[in-house]
Amino acid sequence: MDIKRVGVIGGGIMGSGIAQVCASHGYEVTVVEVDDSRAQAAVSGIASRLDREVQRERLTRERHDEILGQLQAHADLGRVADCDLVIEAIVEDLPTKQDLFARLGAVCKPDAILATNTSSVSVSALAAASGRPEQVLGIHFFNPPTVLPLAEIISTGSTSAATVEAARAFCESIDRVIVFAKDRPGFIVNRLLIPFILDAIRLVDHGIASAQEVDDGFRAGANHTMGPIATADLIGLDTVAHIADTLFEELGESRYKTPPVVTRMIALGHLGRKSGKGFFDYAR
Repeated sequence: MDIKRVGVIGGGIMGSGIAQVCASHGYEVTVVEVDDSRAQAAVSGIASRLDREVQRERLTRERHDEILGQLQAHADLGRVADCDLVIEAIVEDLPTKQDLFARLGAVCKPDAILATNTSSVSVSALAAASGRPEQVLGIHFFNPPTVLPLAEIISTGSTSAATVEAARAFCESIDRVIVFAKDRPGFIVNRLLIPFILDAIRLVDHGIASAQEVDDGFRAGANHTMGPIATADLIGLDTVAHIADTLFEELGESRYKTPPVVTRMIALGHLGRKSGKGFFDYAR
């Protein structure tokens, strides 16, 4: 399938980042949000990031305008009806995603591919809800999509070979590093990353080392660009907990159980970078 028009459902950190990457590579992109103010906020966020690139002389003003010209944002799901590929990037909640995929299955053109950016939800459950399971798969981008090049392509027992091939070609066209995985809890990266992050948090909570010492140890001793605690703050502690809870429910292994300290921090609104405070403090 020749993909020219891409729809992105959800204009948050991940959705707007995915939209920016697609528009930067020449795709016509339609972002859909729940209301007009959020839709425009998504475009404004992309514009701000592009402005910073112009200020740093990494992007020309002409190129800046070209990328924005590839983007439009709406609050009407029907606006993705003619898209060749629709990527869902909304809240990590199975019933909410299932409802969306049922609506996408009815709205989108018959040959459109429907993809989810989920990091933990069953892709098979979303495929079933869509009514077109052979055209549904996961394309899991990483935060922030404008910086991290990885894309996990996740197929279900119903995903057609043609859908996987089209997704592969699309990901290559936007300069992604591609890995393939089956629809199993956590796929590849989060299946390994989440227990690693949780163990690092337990070290801090048990007083064995400070968050800074844990991260310094992994940067200097394991050549990590970012330590596990800062990574948790970047992902968002609420998101980390949600992924962990999903993995624990699916796999039943204690290493996936969210530490109580994380639950308490979430209750206080200390979510990491996006709230200005997590295990580290961030200027806002």
